[in-house]
Amino acid sequence: MRKSRAKKRLLVPDPRYNDILVSEFVNNLMMRGKKSLSYKIFYNAMDIIEEKVKDDENTPLVIWKKALENVTPQVEVKSRRIGGATFQVPLEVRPIRKVSISIKNLIKFSRKRTGRTMSDKLAAEIIAAYNQEGGAYKKKEETHRMAEANKAFAHFRF
Repeated sequence: MRKSRAKKRLLVPDPRYNDILVSEFVNNLMMRGKKSLSYKIFYNAMDIIEEKVKDDENTPLVIWKKALENVTPQVEVKSRRIGGATFQVPLEVRPIRKVSISIKNLIKFSRKRTGRTMSDKLAAEIIAAYNQEGGAYKKKEETHRMAEANKAFAHFRF
């Protein structure tokens, strides 16, 4: 490589929960540089979660973190070309990439959901992921199944 690896930027914790992970989530949720709007969407989704999950003793932030944990993949498959054939090689996911994948999947599948506002869709996807269902959770399970099916090619790791 010609250039050195880019430095990891330090994130400022969010105003309400004082959590860096929330800031990272909001940055991924943001479109066209509208961070205040993405904070509003996230906090409204947290309020909706608080209303919908009243019987549970957990706070909305704990529910969100558990949902993120539920959609975090442990392994993934990468294509590797060996002697004219392409193999799907299962690899363990680095910790930073795990968080990034789970955040991106949660946002992607909440955008695909049907609902009135993005806050409603995000809250519904977080609750679904918390209950181990929904699109993001299915994506994680599918990734794990693919890795399990191709574990015979694990010796091609690079």
